[in-house]
Amino acid sequence: MGNCRSVTPLRSLSASSASVALSALSAATTVAVLAAAPLPAVAATQATPAAASAGRVATTATTATTAAVPAAPVAVAGKPNAAGAQLIRYKIVLGRCKDTCRIKVKITNISRKTLYDVSLNARLKVNKTKAGSCYDYVGTLRAKRQRWAGCTVRSSRLASMWNRWLDGEIRWDTHVNTVVHYEYYR
Repeated sequence: MGNCRSVTPLRSLSASSASVALSALSAATTVAVLAAAPLPAVAATQATPAAASAGRVATTATTATTAAVPAAPVAVAGKPNAAGAQLIRYKIVLGRCKDTCRIKVKITNISRKTLYDVSLNARLKVNKTKAGSCYDYVGTLRAKRQRWAGCTVRSSRLASMWNRWLDGEIRWDTHVNTVVHYEYYR
């Protein structure tokens, strides 16, 4: 899910209306939420018009799944949905995944706006059991550019599940959910 916050900047004000500017700042700030591209195995929650007017958030979870054996990396490309205008596309790459798992995401800004405070949250599941999560701050992403974000999941639950897989007790089906947050100015 890619959430963003849109802030409408104030126009230049005269000196007499400077006192009004501080109170108008909160009124001029609007929040718009966009969801990043869902994939074939996506769980999505769309905001209704009533929920949007109340300021609730629309969310979309993007996922990538691998097979039973932790061998080659898997990549899934994101595509925009019909929910609204999309400013980013991203591609999930699940690298080495044993007792620690490396998750990389290529984030592409497809708009003509500069995106600020871009960050990545990733949640890893093995056999539908949460094995851990990780976070990466990307920073600013200029218009029509791309950046790589990556993080490593390290947890005792993941290590113990890997040991159980080595002993032949369980399967090794990995599943990654990613969330990309960003802000932009209209």
